[in-house]
Amino acid sequence: MHVLQPKLEVPLSSKQLPAPIMFRSAYVPAHGIYPQHQHAWGEFVYSFSGVMEVKVADHHYLAPPHYGIWLPPDLDHVGLNRLEAHHCSLYIARPGCAELPATPCALTVSALVRALLEHLRDQAAERAGTPQDGRLLQVLVDQLALAPRAGSYLPSSDDPALGAVLRMLQTQPGDNRPLPALAQAAHTTERTLMRRAQRDLGMSLAEWRQRLRVVKAMPLLEAGQTVETIALDLGYGSASSFITMFKRLVGTTPDEYRKGAVSQNGR
Repeated sequence: MHVLQPKLEVPLSSKQLPAPIMFRSAYVPAHGIYPQHQHAWGEFVYSFSGVMEVKVADHHYLAPPHYGIWLPPDLDHVGLNRLEAHHCSLYIARPGCAELPATPCALTVSALVRALLEHLRDQAAERAGTPQDGRLLQVLVDQLALAPRAGSYLPSSDDPALGAVLRMLQTQPGDNRPLPALAQAAHTTERTLMRRAQRDLGMSLAEWRQRLRVVKAMPLLEAGQTVETIALDLGYGSASSFITMFKRLVGTTPDEYRKGAVSQNGR
C-alpha cells in the first residue's frame, strides 16, 4: 500500500482549523491508504473518480461517485482506495458541524453539490480564502446538511452467516446462486438470511448484490473494459440487463459514466 499524507497542511493534533471551512483535492495512486487518524474537525470525503473507502472501528463505509462519506469530529478512521482515484475533502470546524449527522454515514450527492465540488476543485488557487470562496463553502455545507443520509452505500455485517455470504459475493460478484443456495452455503436458512439482511444492511440481499456489482463495475469502466465484458463477468446474461440495473442505481448508463470519468481524469 502507498501511505498517503493528509491533504490539509494542518497538524492532526491541532485543536482547530485556520478557517471555518476548508477544501482540498488530490489524485491518489492505486492501493493508497491514509493510516488511522482523527482530527478535531468534521470531514466530508467525495471521490470524483474511483471509489473511496473509509473504515471506522468495525464499520466499513464505501461511496461511489454519487455518494460522499461524512465523518464527524474526533473520529478514528482509515481512508483507502484500491484503484487510482481523484478525491476531495471538505473540512468543517466543530461549530459548523452542528447541523450535520452526529455519526458517520454516506450522504447522497445532488447535482448542485457535485457542481459546487467540481467548481472548488477547478478554481484558481488564489481564489481560496477570499470572502466569495467562504460564502460558496457555506452554501456547500448547508446543502450537505440537507442531503439524504444513506448509512453506508455498501454496508457490511458482523453476523457469522450473513457476513460469510457477503464475503463470498465480494470475492465472486458474478455469483448468481439464488438465496436458498447462498443460505445453504452459509449453513443457515433463507428466512434467517433475509431477516438478518434487513436488520444489518437495511436492504434485501438482492439489492446489496446489485450495489456490489455497480461498485465493482465502476473501476472496470474507467479502465476501458467493454460493457459487454463487464456484464458477463458480473453474472449478467446480456449487456442490456446490466445497463438497466446500472442506470437504475447510478442514474446514467455505463457508457455515460465512463465518458464522465474519462473527462474528469483528463482535467
